[in-house]
Amino acid sequence: MDELVDYRFKGLPPDADGLTLGELAAQQRSLFTGGFTTPVLALSAEALAHNLAALARYCAAHGLAFAPHGKTSMAPQLFQRQLDAGAWGITVAVPHQVRVAHAHGVRRIFLANELVDPAALRWLRERLCAEADLSVVCYVDSPAGVDLMAQALAGTARPLDVVVELGGGPGARTGARTEQECFATARAAAASPALRLVGVAGYEAEVPGADGESVRAWLARLTALAADLDAAGLFADAGEIIVSAGGSAWFDAVAEVFAALPPLSRPVLRLLRSGAYVSHDDLHYTRLTPFNRVPAEGTLEPAFRIWTQVLSRPEPGQAFVNAGKRDLAYDLDLPVPVTVRGRDGRPRPAAGLSVRRLSDQHTWLDVAPGTELAVGEWVALGMSHPCTIFEKWQAIPLVAADGTVTDFVRTYF
Repeated sequence: MDELVDYRFKGLPPDADGLTLGELAAQQRSLFTGGFTTPVLALSAEALAHNLAALARYCAAHGLAFAPHGKTSMAPQLFQRQLDAGAWGITVAVPHQVRVAHAHGVRRIFLANELVDPAALRWLRERLCAEADLSVVCYVDSPAGVDLMAQALAGTARPLDVVVELGGGPGARTGARTEQECFATARAAAASPALRLVGVAGYEAEVPGADGESVRAWLARLTALAADLDAAGLFADAGEIIVSAGGSAWFDAVAEVFAALPPLSRPVLRLLRSGAYVSHDDLHYTRLTPFNRVPAEGTLEPAFRIWTQVLSRPEPGQAFVNAGKRDLAYDLDLPVPVTVRGRDGRPRPAAGLSVRRLSDQHTWLDVAPGTELAVGEWVALGMSHPCTIFEKWQAIPLVAADGTVTDFVRTYF
């Protein structure tokens, strides 16, 4: 909050240049009349709080530890709110993200990827040896990867905790494809003094043709693998055994299958890693959220709106607003118009408007006959895929229901 407001941050008021983000937040300006320029991304304070609480309650009810995927937001303020809501730690995907989480005080970091970069491993070795309270867990999915990690970590006074990644099968993403390959990787990790094998993990949404049956079958393979590796005595004989999975589309299946995990030789940390839940969205995750299947257990709310302005009405059935591919997520779905704010400040539903296509800095709107839409009016768009919404904005206003900007969320992509 000590960072200065200036040209780096899209949408922030030009007359706030020279203030800090904290000072601007303290002014409690209106998003609509407080000098913010369009396009501007807004994160709903109420929806964010709702979503944070919803997953915290769900995990507690199902005996799941939670390490939400930080790559979704790359916002340390949100990491802290997730930790304050009871999260065990934060998940990340690449060395840069480990460093961001570490720099902002996260003490338990789950790296959901194999790490074979020697420079990153050397940095991690230094941090683990210097900071006794820092815990980092990393994937391994091959003996070759184990060997590269062991070389970079040779001579370390503190081994790196690793979990064997079970892949989704042929054609899936990373991860050992078979249980035999998992055992070979586990034996290599267990034999290395630089590593400490502490569990198994994977990502169920990468199962080819993922549906309820195939996801549960893969999760059953993951829990059986944990039991078999434990029976073979391959896990380090200290601490908990980690069994981890779970994005934002199948956490109900994870909860169900993990609950059936048989007793192992030591306590088990059943670790969920959902990330997109934090802001949810208007399309993709609205369709996929497990709360559609278990509505009695909770709901999630879309927390993002990007406010744009009508620049041009060149034809009766067409309009252009001033946000495009540089501002909007579009990798899964085109945005959808949600609300129009008239020049008198009154909101109305965006009925009759639809997005045809995007240019770099324009959204092409189709306007149905009889639909009111004037140059200068503001149009709010809803989007799909939180991960690619967050990444396009470095300072995101946190906005109350009445339009008051109460804070700013700083991202580090």
